Amino acid sequence: MYGRGQQMRIGPPVTPDVIKGLMLANLAIFLLQTYAGITDDLVVRPSSVWENGAIWQTFTYMWAHGGLWHLGGNMLMLWMFGSEVAAHWGTRRFLSFYMASGIGAGFIIATVPAFFYAMDPTSASYFMATLGASGAVYAVLLAHSLMWPDRTLMLIFPPIPLKALYLIPLLFFMEILSPRAGVSHIGHLGGVLVGWTLLWRMGITRAVSLDQLKLRYRRYKMRRNLRVVQDEENKSRQQRNEAARARRREERDRDGGWMH
Repeated sequence: MYGRGQQMRIGPPVTPDVIKGLMLANLAIFLLQTYAGITDDLVVRPSSVWENGAIWQTFTYMWAHGGLWHLGGNMLMLWMFGSEVAAHWGTRRFLSFYMASGIGAGFIIATVPAFFYAMDPTSASYFMATLGASGAVYAVLLAHSLMWPDRTLMLIFPPIPLKALYLIPLLFFMEILSPRAGVSHIGHLGGVLVGWTLLWRMGITRAVSLDQLKLRYRRYKMRRNLRVVQDEENKSRQQRNEAARARRREERDRDGGWMH
């Protein structure tokens, strides 16, 4: 759920055709994986890219998924956060960003393990397969976070409100805190790095400039100090009310004593 102020909603107000097309394309590829067994032809393997020249794998991997939950999670995030970005940018610009981020993440997935393999030939990651649209989807999440940084998101897990600007750091923190087997952290980070580069060229990274971060920190301190003052006022008011009630009780008790 996301919104501003007291207005909250689940999902985007509209779903652009480009988002529907991407979701259908991913679903179609998943059905082909399931019934035609083409998964091995789509995944990206660093060893295949650099030894066999299978450069196309840096593109095909982003259309394949490792299961229904993997597909559903990526498409849910693409729909929820990508719809508004696509509606704001238009089909051509959004699709270019999505593709470039996914392919760029694919090259990073293929390159980082190759670098470690060059230093240590026993590194197994050089031969591991990676698949999924997560790199491109993380770039879309980044775009949404930077375009509407002050929008409040209500997370499902953990169930807390969060400013959109802090969504990506939270996701990476959760990955580090609760590591899961089979998750391509390099792919996620690669998508964010490529997406950041593209957004910087568009001039959409001003929300996290040093001046903006300083301003946000000053606002945070002001709000914190205001809360402290309000808490102190509430505590003082509560103490005055309790003292007044105590005086009234004493007066009633004294008046009652005189009556007897």
